Amino acid sequence: MCGFAGEARFDSSAADIGTVARMGEVLQPRGPDASGAFQQGGIALAHRRLRIIDLSENAQQPMTDPSLGLTVAFNGCIYNYRELRRELEALDYRFFSDGDTEVVLKSFHAWGRDCVSRFHGMFAFAMFERDSGRLTLARDRFGIKPLYLAERAGRLRFASSLPALLAGGEVDTAIDPAALHHYMSWHAVVPPPMTILAGIRKLPPATVATWDAEGRCETNRFWGLKVQADPALAALPAEERERLTEDALRTAVRRRMVADVPVGVLLSGGVDSSLIVALLAEAGQHDLRTFSIGFEAAGGESGDEFVYSDMVAKRFATKHTQIRIPTSELMGALPGTIAAMSEPMVSYDNVAFYLLSREVSKHLKVVQSGQGADEVFAGYHWYPKLAASTEPTADYARAFFDRDHAEYLATVGEAFATDDHSRAFLEREFAAGHGGSAVEKALHLDTTVMLADDPVKRVDNMTMAWGLEARVPFLDHELVELAGRLPAADKLGDGGKGVLKSIARRLVPREVVDRPKGYFPVPILKYIDGPVLEMVRDALGSRAARERGLFRPDAVAKLLAAPSDHITPLRGSKLWQVALLELWLQARGL
Repeated sequence: MCGFAGEARFDSSAADIGTVARMGEVLQPRGPDASGAFQQGGIALAHRRLRIIDLSENAQQPMTDPSLGLTVAFNGCIYNYRELRRELEALDYRFFSDGDTEVVLKSFHAWGRDCVSRFHGMFAFAMFERDSGRLTLARDRFGIKPLYLAERAGRLRFASSLPALLAGGEVDTAIDPAALHHYMSWHAVVPPPMTILAGIRKLPPATVATWDAEGRCETNRFWGLKVQADPALAALPAEERERLTEDALRTAVRRRMVADVPVGVLLSGGVDSSLIVALLAEAGQHDLRTFSIGFEAAGGESGDEFVYSDMVAKRFATKHTQIRIPTSELMGALPGTIAAMSEPMVSYDNVAFYLLSREVSKHLKVVQSGQGADEVFAGYHWYPKLAASTEPTADYARAFFDRDHAEYLATVGEAFATDDHSRAFLEREFAAGHGGSAVEKALHLDTTVMLADDPVKRVDNMTMAWGLEARVPFLDHELVELAGRLPAADKLGDGGKGVLKSIARRLVPREVVDRPKGYFPVPILKYIDGPVLEMVRDALGSRAARERGLFRPDAVAKLLAAPSDHITPLRGSKLWQVALLELWLQARGL
């Protein structure tokens, strides 16, 4: 787990290593253990390293193999790198390090761009071919590892975070109107390749892109997901489908223990993270460290799930740490949380993950986390509503979207009054044939688009702000492919995640399974008042906000007058969504 940045020139100029070094400095929190740089003609790379696999200097990056003419900057983890190394050694490749970075480099030499199909893991990398001058960028199947791009005539810059590209300068920082529509409609989800800024794009998940020495680009999507019940699988007894799912999850959890440092678990007390702990204990993992976070209660809602996480920790004898965050500390953490966002993200638990990661990073460098289970196994409340839907796009939008198009137009400034981009995107996705029923279409959309640009991005940004690597076994692509082939009833059953709950009842305390789905209200962001309201009022009333003209003054005044009256279907604050974008832009100096 690391961060990298780079520049490629296609106009016979030398790459600007000084600019790339500045970009690399911004990535220091992602890789606090070491740094490196490379420059040759039109290519320059900077890398920040978090030492997790092969802790020696042999695995430093950017990594060059002069005999193969390749240089790579890599972020992530290839869980099957040892198996791939054995394959490569049988092809007479010789290794000078013991980590996965060199396996990526030599896999690219052996199998070309198709090497990514062999990787089990999360990854983004930049590969430079010395002799041809080609540059290849790649991103893993689910976009777990980020990769941002800024192109202009004769030049490409790229980085593991959006702020790193801003540090390089010469970026069009105008607000992209279509991206703003997505942000305001789809709970801050901005589908790739867009970002909120017109001059910065992101490489889509499961994508390999190669630029030749003249700047011509060839892009290939190397993996796709189909969510549609497989008749052969449906014909098996339910117990057999459950066994197949459990075996695939067990394999996914085991794969993510590959490290030369200890691996812990973020234990929320829910089904997903509790299953991870149970399977690690079953695999013989001793002295497993687990961590839970909680807040003060507010509005009659509990701010923690310690009763359940404690239950799991006791059952499996983990070394458990409760992290209690007083409301007074949340306010002070908000600026750091916002600064850690590569893109503005409105979910309350950003600050929870930020503070949790701060504490966990004092003890460990790697954790497993339960993100992805709700999207893959139908854990959200809108999936049952779609089961008998005759208008799936309308029903999905009604359950998920923060506001309809009319309200969007009444909220944003006249310059941003665009077409209904979000609804059009949703209709295109549902018509594309990625799934069978309406539920399956929604599961495909959430797993391949929403997941990468909300939960997964949130966890990556907040953990990497503290040099902590988060691994997500529920996004093992073989497990996800199997889940896509299961009958929808296996997932919708038992109030959602039926097959996982059935497995969990045999492995974890039943009280963890048989309870309402929990979440952290993070009271200062749901019930905005006091110092947070003042911060929001100052940001939206600032000269920068007025000159930017993103939002209509009357719409802002209405939200400020009664914040708790304007809550989204996903229980978010519409005021916080509007304010966060302005706070994020101001934190970036824009």
